[in-house]
Amino acid sequence: MSEKSQLKGQTLGFEIKVCNGKARVGKLHTSHGVFDTPIFMPVGTNANVKLMRADDLKSIGVGILLGNSYHLAVKPGLDVIKIHGGLHSFMNWNGGILTDSGGFQVFSLRDLRQINDDGVLIRSPVDGSKLFLTPELSIEIQRVLGSDIVMVLDHCPGPMDSYEEALKSLRRTHQWADRCLKYGVNEGQMLFAIAQGGMYEDLRRLSAQELAKMPFDGFAVGGLSLGEEFEKTLHLTGVTVESLPIEKPRYFMGGGSPELIVHLVEIGVDMFDSVFPTRLARHGTALTFKGRLNIKSARFKDDLDPIEEGCDCIACKNYTRSYIHHLFDRGEALGGILLTNHNLRFMMRFMERLRRSIYDGTFVDLKKEVINSYVKGEGDKLCYDSVDNTVFG
Repeated sequence: MSEKSQLKGQTLGFEIKVCNGKARVGKLHTSHGVFDTPIFMPVGTNANVKLMRADDLKSIGVGILLGNSYHLAVKPGLDVIKIHGGLHSFMNWNGGILTDSGGFQVFSLRDLRQINDDGVLIRSPVDGSKLFLTPELSIEIQRVLGSDIVMVLDHCPGPMDSYEEALKSLRRTHQWADRCLKYGVNEGQMLFAIAQGGMYEDLRRLSAQELAKMPFDGFAVGGLSLGEEFEKTLHLTGVTVESLPIEKPRYFMGGGSPELIVHLVEIGVDMFDSVFPTRLARHGTALTFKGRLNIKSARFKDDLDPIEEGCDCIACKNYTRSYIHHLFDRGEALGGILLTNHNLRFMMRFMERLRRSIYDGTFVDLKKEVINSYVKGEGDKLCYDSVDNTVFG
């Protein structure tokens, strides 16, 4: 199955290579490469994945990064991006880039914005500047950035919003999606819509069905992983995905914990992003196939083992748990750098195993392993934190 369009000898689009139940392995064709799905995309809100260089990201197997069009339009500003020739050149990254439209800021900066059907007036938490973000301006910003995947501007409701409020935001999201589609993206860019609907099953289904009628290159599930119960996240995602075109990529926005990803892959989601692994790393927690390790724990003071046996990241190949524990104990930045490298390499290895398990029919076994490690509590388990996103990553 494939959905493709031709561009100057390049093929843009998505093809499904194999399915195992609803889980599938695919290839996402962009202007800056072809990427295997399911895929995890690190967040680089401000044109940088915290504590990582572009070369480091490439060396550990990262294919697509995220940037935030609203924050980049505020700082450094589009004029700066323009003189560099686009976001890829600005941040010295030759892989894929997906840019968020600013729609998440409609939710996360609720106290700093005013919204109506025309757009949203946002006051920057960085410098207090104001920007009236319309669907058309959001697309124009992303045109200048030159990202490979462009997200429509959407109105993301809060998890506590009433049915009436969620319906209003859904209608606005659909109107804005249509305006984004009419404004259009550059050659070589793909445009994804975002399904909303709050915590309401019928609105989730309606949003997916209506957006599926429009010629978008892919579809995202938005407005979840914002504090609702884990089972509700899964149920509402499933309701949304079952109404989206099977031949188009499905992207869950803001989900990055292994236990969440493995469940969502099972119901047919292809793409994920989150600050989850990098934020954990900066606070001293490592991700492993046996669960999470709080490296700041005193029990690692004399531990000569690597963070994870068999891991090929620079931290595991060159340093002991004891040394990294020491770095965090003394507040040394290198501790966060090494754990960030490890956690992102873990995510790449984890996604590789997911794809392989779908190919060879062992997905169910891998899912059980992840649940045993991350839900039942092997290792130093942190409580499940469904809020995988922050304003600044």
